[in-house]
Amino acid sequence: MNLTHLPIISTLSDCITVVQKDQAKIVHIQHPKAEAAISLFGGHVISFKPQGGQELIWTSESAIFDGKTPLRGGIPVCWPWFARIAEPAHGFCRTSEWDIIEHRENEQGVMIRLGLNPSKDTLAIWPHQFELLLDIEISDQIKVTLNINNTDDHAWSFSGALHTYFNIANILDTQISGMGEHYIDKLQDGKMSLGGHSLSITSGVDRVYTHPAECIVISDPQNHRDIHVENAGDTAAVIWNPWELTQGMVDMKDEAYMNMVCVESTLYAETLDSGHTLQPGEHYQLSTTISQK
Repeated sequence: MNLTHLPIISTLSDCITVVQKDQAKIVHIQHPKAEAAISLFGGHVISFKPQGGQELIWTSESAIFDGKTPLRGGIPVCWPWFARIAEPAHGFCRTSEWDIIEHRENEQGVMIRLGLNPSKDTLAIWPHQFELLLDIEISDQIKVTLNINNTDDHAWSFSGALHTYFNIANILDTQISGMGEHYIDKLQDGKMSLGGHSLSITSGVDRVYTHPAECIVISDPQNHRDIHVENAGDTAAVIWNPWELTQGMVDMKDEAYMNMVCVESTLYAETLDSGHTLQPGEHYQLSTTISQK
């Protein structure tokens, strides 16, 4: 994603600037190890390109940066729930404005910490006190860690995901391995299914893999690389490609499904109440680390 033409709002360091794209503020990182971009609207990574490599993160050319609409692509933060088990879908984080809490850099890379706390809007949707810290570490790989803290005087339950869209040359040549064999098929009313050790995608897919390996590998042969996805704090890996459903999306071109696939670090739950429970003062981490080989 080319951000060099956008107006600079502030300069945080030699490697970090904040630019304006329509109604969204974008943290732009230009470091000898990599280039990256993070929208403060949504706490949303929208680009990561290691030095000498190709873009790893897919963001729609038609993404709407109006400060209201969830961004299509990138790494959306889905919390305090995943999917449509409550409204809005995927929770409120991806439509909230995050704050820059801290930034550091050295020869090895850059770390950006974003924060989100309760507001009148979040309390109207989910009446609980919390603190979220999103750590984004950028070097020759990218690691995104969602730190979840219960700052309330009672327990609450949650689910969530780091909903990564990967940039690939051609979905028809792409193979995914390491996701495990057992999955919930969301296109078949949640049917429990058994698949193979690798997945080739030739039509729409929406699957919750319930026993993923620590490392999932996306083979992207036309780009001459394997993308390694290492997740932690997850209970499932969601794999999604909308296929022909893109024809009904205003923020995604009709053929864009050919160049993306989602492999998501997911703390999965079927309902709000069946999610992971945090007691007051307790902490949880969900992370994804992405590199290319």
